[in-house]
Amino acid sequence: MHEYDLSLSKRITADDIIPLLGDVNKVDEYVFCGFGEPTLNLECLLQVAHAIKALGGRVRLNTDGLGNHFHRRNILPELSQCIDSLSISLNADTPQSYEQHCRPKLAHSYEALLEFIQQAPQFIPEVQVSAINGLANVDIARCRAIAEQNGAIFKQRELDKIG
Repeated sequence: MHEYDLSLSKRITADDIIPLLGDVNKVDEYVFCGFGEPTLNLECLLQVAHAIKALGGRVRLNTDGLGNHFHRRNILPELSQCIDSLSISLNADTPQSYEQHCRPKLAHSYEALLEFIQQAPQFIPEVQVSAINGLANVDIARCRAIAEQNGAIFKQRELDKIG
């Protein structure tokens, strides 16, 4: 296990990130992912993603799918201007198992997540939905059906396997 301290002393802005991008032609894609939900800092995400696209780069967003719920509006039209690929963590096939494993802070998060999954393919060219096989009280086949019924590609991850 790596022991990196990923905590930040200040809120990161686009001005902090854009100078660090490097040559976008030497990178397959830039990924907004992890250590918190990227869409919570939406303004920064959009500014950096637009900068990457302006330089000819490719951008993927890994998300919990609650951006619309958090911002109380549909953010997908904004994301569609600068995001090539979207990976949404479904994690569960029922509201109860979602509550058990994800412990969302906002009420009605599972319903908002399903709505986001339904809307995303209308805005983003490549949408992938993932769930972890082996989580208690999660029907992975049902998770696959949710993804595929909404026009997304399903990615099955395995419990306790990284990568």
